[in-house]
Amino acid sequence: MTDVDDVVHRVDADDIELIRLVFVNNSGVPRGRVVDSESLPGVLEEGTNVTQAMQSFNAVDRLAPDGRYGPAGEVRVVPDPETYTELPYADRAAIMLADLRDLDGEPWAAGPRAQLRAYLDEIGAEGYVPRLSFESEFYYTRETDDGETVPYDDTTCFATEGMQSAHDPILDTVDALKAQGMGLSAYYPEYGPGQQELVVEHDDGVAASDSQILFKETVQAVADAHGIGASFRPTPFDGLPGNGCHIHLSVWREGENVLYDPDDGGRYPLSDAGRHFVGGLLEHAPALVALTAPTVESYNRLAPGMWASAYTCWGHDNREAMVRVPSVDADNPEATTRVEFKPADNTTNPYLAQLGLLAAGFDGIDRELDPGEPLNRDPGGVDDTDLEARGIERLPASLSEALDAFEADSVLAEALGEPLHGSFLEVKRSEWDHSTADGDVDTDYLGRSF
Repeated sequence: MTDVDDVVHRVDADDIELIRLVFVNNSGVPRGRVVDSESLPGVLEEGTNVTQAMQSFNAVDRLAPDGRYGPAGEVRVVPDPETYTELPYADRAAIMLADLRDLDGEPWAAGPRAQLRAYLDEIGAEGYVPRLSFESEFYYTRETDDGETVPYDDTTCFATEGMQSAHDPILDTVDALKAQGMGLSAYYPEYGPGQQELVVEHDDGVAASDSQILFKETVQAVADAHGIGASFRPTPFDGLPGNGCHIHLSVWREGENVLYDPDDGGRYPLSDAGRHFVGGLLEHAPALVALTAPTVESYNRLAPGMWASAYTCWGHDNREAMVRVPSVDADNPEATTRVEFKPADNTTNPYLAQLGLLAAGFDGIDRELDPGEPLNRDPGGVDDTDLEARGIERLPASLSEALDAFEADSVLAEALGEPLHGSFLEVKRSEWDHSTADGDVDTDYLGRSF
């Protein structure tokens, strides 16, 4: 357990001058304060003030009209000592993930990280521990002589040419991730030209979402040091594949994977609890995507034929299914039994994404929801009558539709609590209104934030 004295000692030993205290608000944009090393002991104990209005700021960097948090009122940004990390890409700087607390020092009910902690404590009292990894795609970009942003190269999917083209920034990124304690699970050039996929090893609960924040910060900082850009936007380029952030999840109890059936010797040994967990994800799918695909641009990607999933179905190794159950490693089936939630992208707040997925999945377990038979082909090629017979529906086609479903979902509303649930709706509806103010759908606002 890292305490205040441990962090102060490490800051001194590492010759750190500036410490970034980072949180993620309803917009999905990492934000924070910077403190110097001399003020750190007091900040570790009490936090530092920030306006409540930060939780009503949207990705356009404007307050949500009529949002509940405005210029009056403050909360405390309180760093988590366990997250102290020296930044390998910023001289004499470190970072700490932070919780938002009220002025009495209690977790602020509108704080995403705090609400996730509260939910994890609730299921943890019953012995459950989730393990997650975020599988992120992004584009390396460059600017042409006339100022146009284009893909970094023109290589093809999985091509070795792409590995060589991006070798230097990727190598420095991997080094920087490892320096921060994050192991690499996979890397390869993705489908689009200049598109990359890096997968950080799984972690438990809050730590997994923390790692996703650190991962994105690292990728963009290292890219900048190489004089190129790194875009996590869902669809940064017209006509090219989108960027996903597939979420891999398992649930453990007393050292055993709850989703794993030890009596099933097949490649997809999903337990009854695992099937019910999938059933919960399917049941709440229209509302869930408001959390996992939370921007207007997200819905350019959630379309048939995009390998991003557009239907409420599940399948074995089916990359067009909303929930994919991957084939397991025959030498270690329990450790590799998991579900992959595909309709997610990097504009998500990873604390809210995890909270929503867990609430939906455990609702499925509690109610023993049946996901039906797996669909092991592209749902876009399935006859409408067959889809209806299977109970498979189209996911929301716009952020507005997803927010309507999210507002009506009592399970997710209870998991988030009213202050967080309500303020998230306000922020995201304001982004939708901004994007459609002229009658057309405009997603350019994401360029500044992701």
